Amino acid sequence: MIKFDSKIPSGPLTEKWETYKTGLKLVSPANRKKLDVIVVGTGLAGASAASSLGELGYNVKVFCFQDTPRRAHSVAAQGGTNAAKNYKNDGDSVYRLFLDTIKGGDYRSREANVYRAAEVSNKVIDHYTALGVPFAHDYGGMLDTRSFGGVQVSRTFYAKGQTGQQCLLGSYSSLSRQVEKGTVTMYSRREMIDLVVIDGQARGIIARNLITGELERHSAHTVVLATGGYGTVFYLSTLALGSNPMAAWSAHKKGALFANPSFIQIHPTSVPVLNEYQSKLTLMSESLRNDGRVWVPKAKDDNRHPNEIPEEERDYYLERQYPAYGNLVPRDVGSRAAKERCDAGYGVGDTGLAVYLDFKDAINKQGKAAIKDKYGNLFEMYEKITGIIPYDEPMKIYPAGHYTMGGLWVDYNLMTTIPGLYAIGESNFSDHGANRLGANSLMQCSGDGYFILPYTIADYLADEIATPRIPTDTAEFDKAEKDVKERIDRLVNIKGSETATSFHRRLGKILWDYCGMIRNEEGLLKGSQLLKELEEEFYKELAIPGTGYELNQELEKALRVETFFEIGHLMIQDALNRKESCGAHFREESQTETGETLRIDEEYAYVAAWEYKGPDKKHIMHKEDLNFEFVELKQRSYK
Repeated sequence: MIKFDSKIPSGPLTEKWETYKTGLKLVSPANRKKLDVIVVGTGLAGASAASSLGELGYNVKVFCFQDTPRRAHSVAAQGGTNAAKNYKNDGDSVYRLFLDTIKGGDYRSREANVYRAAEVSNKVIDHYTALGVPFAHDYGGMLDTRSFGGVQVSRTFYAKGQTGQQCLLGSYSSLSRQVEKGTVTMYSRREMIDLVVIDGQARGIIARNLITGELERHSAHTVVLATGGYGTVFYLSTLALGSNPMAAWSAHKKGALFANPSFIQIHPTSVPVLNEYQSKLTLMSESLRNDGRVWVPKAKDDNRHPNEIPEEERDYYLERQYPAYGNLVPRDVGSRAAKERCDAGYGVGDTGLAVYLDFKDAINKQGKAAIKDKYGNLFEMYEKITGIIPYDEPMKIYPAGHYTMGGLWVDYNLMTTIPGLYAIGESNFSDHGANRLGANSLMQCSGDGYFILPYTIADYLADEIATPRIPTDTAEFDKAEKDVKERIDRLVNIKGSETATSFHRRLGKILWDYCGMIRNEEGLLKGSQLLKELEEEFYKELAIPGTGYELNQELEKALRVETFFEIGHLMIQDALNRKESCGAHFREESQTETGETLRIDEEYAYVAAWEYKGPDKKHIMHKEDLNFEFVELKQRSYK
């Protein structure tokens, strides 16, 4: 029986982190050079962690499957990053950011972790500014902010529509400095396939060199996973094609609990599906909802050009349904509202699966130049994809798979249930509950890497100073590499006729239809059966040309799709278990009279942390009860 302790400090909420830090063990500068740390992933979480630990003097090995850390998916975050600096003097504070995040996550996240994330958010902005990130400035020279969904203050710091890219370049510059100094060794074009556990502790990884196909052994005193989420399980998503949960899932199969897998965010402002051949969807930043108004025609099947539909025949349904927040409702609320309108026959475009995002009023009021200054690159991106100029007519948008709130279970130290294994950023579950507020992703990833992990990992490494460097010729490394080879050989030797991509497309459609925006027991059970049948076909009909020990991108895809099947089963199991609605997890059986989520706090105010029991066996669920000492549990309202 796995026992897990969240290690949440006692005491007042506002003092927990500062008090807790004073009691953590330290590693002296002279001893840090004796200790090796593996960081997997080079997005904002991984790059910030690796550069910080390198700067402290640890020996860091950092891995990414891209050719350069600059291609990590953090580059795609557009709208901004939150911080509670209250430059607008509109009533914001650390406590307000904490409350908005707890409420936005529908009261399914830990108070202590969320408050800490809000607390370090201000340091993140200061740090990125020092690194040269070109945040927007207002007329008076102060850093400018804008609003995002689910809040009534302006706290999102941004660099046009390229905030993730600019922050990643800043993190990459600090990482490159450590590579040059020799404290960090960079391993690009490597993908982690398995975790190596020795005497119950994480001690290394098996990585595949994606150029040569060679399997490599890498050891360390501790391993940090910063590998993002699993939103690409839906196939069509806003994520980069290579984004995948294989590293985290391999750790799960070695004993790390996986928490809340059914909590997957659907983003309301994606470019709709254009054809059956595309392999991903493109996000239009939530920041656009600051000035864009969402609407559909009041008449069903109204196929007129949007500019020909007069004002009185338009339904600005978010403003009508949620007057307090209008177009800036949280993402789960906005996504379901768009689906409801389209399902009711009011959708637009050739498929009827789209709504309008209109900037006419903002352009008339502020001028085209002002709108271009805020969103120019996003408008250009939309025009290149669709051929439509958003200055002249509304964008078409529709919800799409996006961020995953579920992930590896971690305690307050960001350590998983495997001692010495940490998970940071989107790869853990800890901060966002059942729905993530917009612009909280960059905030959490950067806060974890720069201002939390460097403290908590030292507490563990202080007891590892006398441990010699971990050899890679142990029985545990032998077995891990043997298991990986057997897995690769099994897939390559199927010799079927279907590509991994074809299976991924069908797998994603099953999960989108039955475990997507809206779920019910009947659909989840049907989805589970369809997934099992498709998985059986996968192991009979998969086709991988070439061998497993050379450059082979079809093998890379197949390994990831195999993982998606396994995580898809757990998503459905978790969704079936949680019979309430909360945040992005909407069970039709549990909704209010007006169609909003209806939580059942007396039964489901817990984190569902799942234990792997072996192939073809059901996972076992462990509960971490969520105790709310500082906020009142109540049904969300954005009316």
